[in-house]
Amino acid sequence: MVNTQPMEAFAVAQHIKGLTVPSLKAIMEEKPGYTVERAKRFLEFQTRIDKELLQHPIITDNEYTQWFEKGDLCKKNVQEFVVQFSVFSNLFLIAQLKKTINADTLEGMRASKEILANEIGVIFKKPNSKAKKIKNESGIDAELVSAEGSVEGGTFHFRAAHFEWLLRMGEQLDLSFNDLGKRSHGTESTLFFCDELSRLYGSEDYMVSQASSYAVENWAAAGFWDELVTGFTHYNQNTKSDLTLAFFTWHAKIEAQHAAHTQEELEELYFEREIDEDKFIKDGNEMLKGVSAFWTGLNSQRLNS
Repeated sequence: MVNTQPMEAFAVAQHIKGLTVPSLKAIMEEKPGYTVERAKRFLEFQTRIDKELLQHPIITDNEYTQWFEKGDLCKKNVQEFVVQFSVFSNLFLIAQLKKTINADTLEGMRASKEILANEIGVIFKKPNSKAKKIKNESGIDAELVSAEGSVEGGTFHFRAAHFEWLLRMGEQLDLSFNDLGKRSHGTESTLFFCDELSRLYGSEDYMVSQASSYAVENWAAAGFWDELVTGFTHYNQNTKSDLTLAFFTWHAKIEAQHAAHTQEELEELYFEREIDEDKFIKDGNEMLKGVSAFWTGLNSQRLNS
């Protein structure tokens, strides 16, 4: 384990407390671009981000997921949700592929490929560990699939594709393959969200893509996955159902890990490139507007059901 006490003492002495360990280490080692003065400017920028981006209502006050968490759901509510989420999940592949293609470094391309490959069925493999196996022919036991590691050396399984996790859940709700994942099944608000992901998250402009990615990752790490898992668990209990929750429990687990990495990536971006701070915040909020449309649409759908 790395001893971080010297870095913490350095941060306090230089008045740059709040930076992640990799950034502090780089400053102490005098890595090009990593200076105390730049660190202070970054912390001022972070304060702006915290106030002007991360307080967006879809991060702090998602009305739909707050309602969903209570578990007062009927079968139709759950069916409608799974259909729209399957459309988002499937069309997200397009945005992720564009993000991979438009990466401006090999490292960035590989990071995007990690997500894309895992989405379509390549299981993460921890270093020096054997690949996890599918539990049985009916599907994959998500609790046995690692949420850590890399797709490098990982094993591909059709059944490990995230869409197939949703499909198995949908089948328990009397939804078939042709009821899920297609653009034709999306509501106007769902399709707006998916198109914004493609336009912003998958943008050819690296900075637009990074701002959108930062916004999306902070939304994903804000706890809505846990709210959904709680709601589904209540639904199972209330209706004596046994819905397969692998898609949602796995994402709840991995998004918690992504939060720290997202912050490290933002700091690396700031120290190594010139950032238009106003535009970064504007682009991030534009992406969150798309996210908000998705959940607002779901909320309207359930209120009008």
